[in-house]
Amino acid sequence: MVVGTVPATPLKFSVGLAADQYLQLDDIVVTRRVMRGQPPVQLAGIVTNVEAAHEGARFSSDVFLIQAGALPAEVSEVAEVTVTRVEPEVYVPPRPGAPVSRATGPQRDSALYFDEMGDAKVPVGLGRDGQPVFVNFEFVDGTRGGHVSISGVSGIATKTSFATFLLHSMFNCGVLAGEAHNTKALIFSVKGEDLLFLDYTNRRLTADQRASYVALGLPPTPFRNVQVFAPPRPGDSSGTPNVAARDKAVNPFYWTLAEFAEQELLPFVFADAEDERAQYTMLIGQVAARLRRDAAPVGTDGAIQVANVDPANAQVLRTFDNLVSLLEAELADDTLRPQWVAGSSATGSVNAFLRRLRSSVKPLSAIVRSDLAYRGERSVTTSKAQVTVVDLHNLPDRAQRFVVGVTLRQELARKERSGTARPLMFVVLDELNKYAPREGDSPIKQILLDVAERGRSLGVILVGAQQTASEVERRIVANCSIRVAGRLDAAEATRPEYGYLPPSQRARATLAKPGTMFVSQPDIPVPLVVEFPFPAWATRPTEKGTWVGVDDGPKPPDDPFATIPGADGDAPPF
Repeated sequence: MVVGTVPATPLKFSVGLAADQYLQLDDIVVTRRVMRGQPPVQLAGIVTNVEAAHEGARFSSDVFLIQAGALPAEVSEVAEVTVTRVEPEVYVPPRPGAPVSRATGPQRDSALYFDEMGDAKVPVGLGRDGQPVFVNFEFVDGTRGGHVSISGVSGIATKTSFATFLLHSMFNCGVLAGEAHNTKALIFSVKGEDLLFLDYTNRRLTADQRASYVALGLPPTPFRNVQVFAPPRPGDSSGTPNVAARDKAVNPFYWTLAEFAEQELLPFVFADAEDERAQYTMLIGQVAARLRRDAAPVGTDGAIQVANVDPANAQVLRTFDNLVSLLEAELADDTLRPQWVAGSSATGSVNAFLRRLRSSVKPLSAIVRSDLAYRGERSVTTSKAQVTVVDLHNLPDRAQRFVVGVTLRQELARKERSGTARPLMFVVLDELNKYAPREGDSPIKQILLDVAERGRSLGVILVGAQQTASEVERRIVANCSIRVAGRLDAAEATRPEYGYLPPSQRARATLAKPGTMFVSQPDIPVPLVVEFPFPAWATRPTEKGTWVGVDDGPKPPDDPFATIPGADGDAPPF
């Protein structure tokens, strides 16, 4: 019953529990207020705190006397309830003594606004009561809001696992309807090869874990159409992808020098946040423009030759080192420098530019080159598969920034050219605080800001993960309609960026176990605590089961005289 010793308000009240009853955190309860001449008002809420005490005790040591029967006292257990919904919207407090019960069925759906989500319900896990919890897809796909922010301690909060589960849920729960097959996901893998097995079954998945998927209305299956891009293996001129445990649907990715010049990719070489505050940054655009104007392709491998340079420096450029050496020779000469950086030729700025450029040779040589014999698919694109994974973990930090910036710019431009927001494209990016830090500026940060502020109108939805939301650009976090927190560092949990968590949930977030997430959405005034299922796809090589991905194409039969299936019109084709 609603207690009378603690003031009740239209937004918060306390519930006294009978001796044989209990409430736990995150339980959903409902009560009613009856008024003369008015329809009954139903108040529903979530339990945000529970306290138990001895009534009649004055000292802590009294507990021993009470237990021995020498001192009369009663155990009082009181739960604090934060109101989530009032129907009809007559904001009056419940009266003391009003009965309170757990909300189930339609009452639970009403308390959590699930009844108003209609066909836009995306299951994100199971609540403490074992029932599904949903987010409103209209706050993800751009209809009423967009983007998802996931925060938590590295290795414990399972941020990327939740991000991939969210993709799996959206692809399979029906909210995308006929667009599901054409909806794309672009995932940047920055930590090991854990995200390279999304289309392999997980051998560790138990029957109980499969039942969790069934309870959510989802198939306990991995992703079926996955393409992986990885950088070329160092020292291998054939362009073999640098991956250890995956051998299916993997392509190397790199940019030729012709593409580097034509697409003006030089600014992404200087992608550190502090670079944009340096004096030499004014040189970058001028050098990139000159390369675009005067670099001409040579042959079919993407090599270039730059026109109007000193004859002593004229040569066919096939490696990034060749290009940097040319720029050093041209810019170091006072007589040649004005042809590249007219009006910005201060020696100190030029030297700073060249120092930073030279330091980028080692990190970028593996992915900016025209010296490979490989002639297959090598451009990162989302058009070949439903889920595209770009593996970055073998690249240095500077190369990772380059790949993320260039790929995002390319995909954003593609969506702009399409002229329509549908089908959607989800971008999953971990370590968001590294690519869009709160301080400083960079080309990547500008692209991510563009995605956050304008992406939902283009159908580009950012699913960003970070250890510290307090270190991410504020405008990006502010544009995320769905905010999720896993296990948090105690100091980080006190930051204003987690103001959407009530005090009790902030404290619990420092203790949350892997798989427990606090999900905040505009529809519901209190974040919901969910446990999402163990991944149905392999997350490491030791979990690899059966590959269920899309085959690369027809394979010749082992018997050269055998009939190819489908050739006679009766057997199904490949």
